[in-house]
Amino acid sequence: MSRTFKNLLVTGGAGFIGSNMIRYLFERSGFEGRVINLDALTYAGNLESLAEIEDRFGAGAGSGRRYFFEKADICDRAAVERVFAEYAIDAVCHLAAESHVDRSIHGPEAFIRTNVMGTFTLLDVARNAWRGRDDVLFHHVSTDEVFGSLGDTGYFTETTPYDPRSPYSASKASSDHLVMAYHHTYGLPVTLSNCSNNYGPYQFPEKLIPLMVLNMLEGKSLPVYGDGKNIRDWVYVEDHNAAVWSVMRNGRSGQTYNIGGENEWENIKLLSVLIEKVAEATGKPASDYEKLIHYVADRPGHDRRYAIDCSKIKTELGWKQDHDFASGLEKTVAWNLEHKDWIDHIRSGDYKQWVEKNYAKR
Repeated sequence: MSRTFKNLLVTGGAGFIGSNMIRYLFERSGFEGRVINLDALTYAGNLESLAEIEDRFGAGAGSGRRYFFEKADICDRAAVERVFAEYAIDAVCHLAAESHVDRSIHGPEAFIRTNVMGTFTLLDVARNAWRGRDDVLFHHVSTDEVFGSLGDTGYFTETTPYDPRSPYSASKASSDHLVMAYHHTYGLPVTLSNCSNNYGPYQFPEKLIPLMVLNMLEGKSLPVYGDGKNIRDWVYVEDHNAAVWSVMRNGRSGQTYNIGGENEWENIKLLSVLIEKVAEATGKPASDYEKLIHYVADRPGHDRRYAIDCSKIKTELGWKQDHDFASGLEKTVAWNLEHKDWIDHIRSGDYKQWVEKNYAKR
């Protein structure tokens, strides 16, 4: 089985994973159809991430245009229905989501609205637009955080019971269940993936890796939650998107696939590696950055360890990671050092105000 699509809707395509997904589709995947990027351009969305794609495949491409942008909220049913009809959408890669745990603790309502109601709106529009077709697909990108927390051993598998611990993970768990409910109740062709922490270029600077790199460059505190020994599995964003595309092309309908880096790191040890990489790049001694480490009170409901068993996608679909952590991290640090203009722009406005309000005391 190998699915082909003509008009692929990517929701949240101006965000970190979404913009990388769109670049992957045009540059690496062999996809020959049209990509429609639907994004509300909230604080974490930035079309500058796709400027090159717009130049090559967007309005400037003339009759060969293959990239289209639609500014819309996934909760706006009329807007979503118009996009489905206007572009004859036959596949959805659903990435649009509120995705930061800290922000979900401070303001959970936005997470329920976007992640639950937004996913419902997309599913229901797709169901009505496709009306029983089997040559279509709704792929939902989710997180390993829906599974809760692991102890010192073990891994999350596709059959691990859900046990979300934050408003963010609860909202994603809800959206996962909606996707599968639409498959079982209405026969909607769906696939779903749960991934570990993504890292790479164009990541919004509230996330751990870019935040620490930028704080080092600016001589700011490097805040570490609790004892710093919380463990996360890290996957390079291009490897993640290759996995998503593999699932969309060849995954079994109604199935979930875990996507991981098989790459576990304690937060404090990851920070030590980042310090080494930044010190190498800037020519400054690592000790200049080490003295910026500042332990802060642990986050409420902070899961101790995540680890992904991704043997299913490897065995069924033949996917594997192409980046080890050393090379992926080196690329990521270099990108952040080389794209200060992009970073300065995206850190302005709403994001800056939120940081000043919520992190001023750290």
